[in-house]
Amino acid sequence: MHLLLNTLRPYAWGSTTAIAELTGRAPSGGPEAELWIGAHPDSPSRVVGEGVGSSRSGDQVAEGAGLDELISRDPEAALGAESVAAFGPRLPFLLKILAAERPLSLQVHPTLEQARAGFAAEEAAGVDRGAPHRNYKDDNHKPEMIFALSRFEALCGFRAPADAAARFEVLTALLAGQDAAEVTEQVAELLRGPDEGEALRDAFARLIAGGQQVRSAVQAAAAAVEGSGTDDAGLLTVAALAREYPEDPGVLVSLLLNRVTLEPGEALALGAGNVHAYLSGLGIEVMASSDNVLRGGLTPKHVDVAELLGTVAFASLPVPLVRADESALGQELYRPGFAEFQLQRIHVPAWEAGLDAPRPEPVPVAQAGAAVVLVVAGSLTLDTPKGDLVVSRGEAAFVPEVEAPALAHAGDGGVLAFAVTTGLGTKLG
Repeated sequence: MHLLLNTLRPYAWGSTTAIAELTGRAPSGGPEAELWIGAHPDSPSRVVGEGVGSSRSGDQVAEGAGLDELISRDPEAALGAESVAAFGPRLPFLLKILAAERPLSLQVHPTLEQARAGFAAEEAAGVDRGAPHRNYKDDNHKPEMIFALSRFEALCGFRAPADAAARFEVLTALLAGQDAAEVTEQVAELLRGPDEGEALRDAFARLIAGGQQVRSAVQAAAAAVEGSGTDDAGLLTVAALAREYPEDPGVLVSLLLNRVTLEPGEALALGAGNVHAYLSGLGIEVMASSDNVLRGGLTPKHVDVAELLGTVAFASLPVPLVRADESALGQELYRPGFAEFQLQRIHVPAWEAGLDAPRPEPVPVAQAGAAVVLVVAGSLTLDTPKGDLVVSRGEAAFVPEVEAPALAHAGDGGVLAFAVTTGLGTKLG
């Protein structure tokens, strides 16, 4: 097992305080958007100390080496043969703490087949991987899940066309007599088409590729909503987004999407083709280890309209909430149905000696292949057949497959922690 040093990403939309407060350290003074924990080549976690090596030969890894380097020494020992067969010799998931002070871009992730084809095409064309117009940073898909630690606001998946049309009709009424009403009326009419997929695609395309007419309509719509006194969450989102991204077509696209509020402890799954945007909040995010994002608005970055339209799944979608399952061993597991990952919440309340309540039993860490464990409150001791490791608030640890099974012993002050492993099936202690 190894403690990890992890990389903060200072994207402009990030909170200046939330991640620091969660992990118990002083703020950096700038935005702190994401803390990456894993072996993604862009920001691999670094190994702390020279503890037990991950290989069957017992080789040790030098302090400060990347987790990707540790894994590459003996992938089957680190990840397990089943994981290597399924995903190759790389950690298949990436764990993040995400803190959104401002809305993120409207975006969608490709299927695995789309990612492989798109990446190969851009490599063959010689497009620099750091180029701002590059669509595919790697050859992997990026299904993901967000677990809310605070109240968390998001847009996720298409509403039913009739529901979206009703909102554009309200907006058209608010814009009566203005040129912008032509745009909202056109979108409402497209949404009333007989085929759901075509209706959503046509409305989405009208807004994304609408040019100056749509950009002007964004500002007019936001002003109309501000002066209307409405309490409709979708319409209020238009006004709020326009303050952050004036004239961005994504502001009006938001009315095509489900408006979601997660309370702490709730989770949302996002598969390929699901158009979404995180608006605000603090959460634990887990995903396949990829950075492939096709943007569709709410951003100054590159938007490839043609590629976007070929990637989005044009179908209405109920909000894809993920409910916790409890295993026979009492493990609280969030299983979104993606092979690359599942999330375990480990919560043990404080215990005081001398009281009637017995000391809490250790919690088995669900593990199929490698596991990454993150502590956000209290501390725990990971106990495996090969040794123990204390993990305190704000720290994360890597548990290679060769050291499974692991038990999490909570300190007397209790603990809140999260463990990520693959979704291939689990060894339950």
